[in-house]
Amino acid sequence: MPRKTKILIVMGTRPEVIKLAPLVIGARSRASEFETIVVTTGQHREMLNQMLGVFNISVDVDLDIMKPNQDLRYVTTSALNGLYDVIAQVKPGWVVVQGDTTTTLAGAMASFYNQVPVAHVEAGLRTYDKRQPFPEEMNRKLTSQIADVHFAPTTLARERLMREGVNEDAIQVTGNTGIDALFLTLGLRSGDTAPPESGERRLLITAHRRENLGEPMRNVCRAVLRLVEKFPDLHAVYPVHLNPAVRDVVLPLLSNHPRIELLEPLEYGGFVEQMKRAHVILTDSGGIQEEAPSLGKPVLVMRETTERPEGVDAGTARLVGTDEDRVYSETARLFHDDEAYREMAQARNPYGDGQASEQILSTLSNSSQQRLRGTSTRQH
Repeated sequence: MPRKTKILIVMGTRPEVIKLAPLVIGARSRASEFETIVVTTGQHREMLNQMLGVFNISVDVDLDIMKPNQDLRYVTTSALNGLYDVIAQVKPGWVVVQGDTTTTLAGAMASFYNQVPVAHVEAGLRTYDKRQPFPEEMNRKLTSQIADVHFAPTTLARERLMREGVNEDAIQVTGNTGIDALFLTLGLRSGDTAPPESGERRLLITAHRRENLGEPMRNVCRAVLRLVEKFPDLHAVYPVHLNPAVRDVVLPLLSNHPRIELLEPLEYGGFVEQMKRAHVILTDSGGIQEEAPSLGKPVLVMRETTERPEGVDAGTARLVGTDEDRVYSETARLFHDDEAYREMAQARNPYGDGQASEQILSTLSNSSQQRLRGTSTRQH
């Protein structure tokens, strides 16, 4: 009987839980094949717990590193120290990290120091500007230097990795696990979405990136105010990130308008409902650039660069930066130009079919069995 593949899955933020949840659920449903250990760093405490509850994921080890006003040095060293000890004790066959957070980099480094192979989910995303987004661009590039297998969401991501010297045999194009999570959530919550009020159009807004804090975020808020004044049928919905640097800008500027609804951060199912109800999505998020096209929603990206150019090339997303006039004019265009709206809403989603997690698990299982057979052959 084949031995189980022991995988240790590392997560620390809300996006990591969303994109790793299908992998955790899939592995735990195949208990005869996988021994699955879930470790959280607690890099983002409240939103992390919220997402774990949504997907009903139990955690085996919680490092609980979050503290008020934590900086990158503290997060990195605390996560690295804690994960090193866990990996040394558990001795997994694989450590799985996702994306580009500080937890991701710390997990890869702790695995490398323990000489445990690293599987990088959502590998190969690049802007080629180490300061945009900060620190994510360097986190994912450094993780690529450590990883032993790279699960690239698209062929473009695969090509980037190969240009950087990654062996072609170590890369697998799977699509993005975020689409798996979206489809899973749509299945769980089918029929729960309330229709928009008659004649109402909705603008969904999210913003939280470090490079957009301060004046760029003020520019966005001023553009939103102009939009709701321009279009009397427009209702803006903004789930406001918990970061005080975000709230200190957004709340004073947007809290007093009757057609701007400021919400606390939503659990994932609730956010999916808001995406379904939206006419246009204005965001600086990475994951939403992948999810919204599956729902037929145009995405305007409040950044100057994106590590997900596939959506821009396909026509599902457009870079608009944070200049007030540009954010206003690009968003307004989609509300008054039906043809421009249709072109974005009907463009093909380039980020996968919802089967990424199954492909990843099959690869990890097969690779582990091959390593075990190789060890057995050498011993004999």
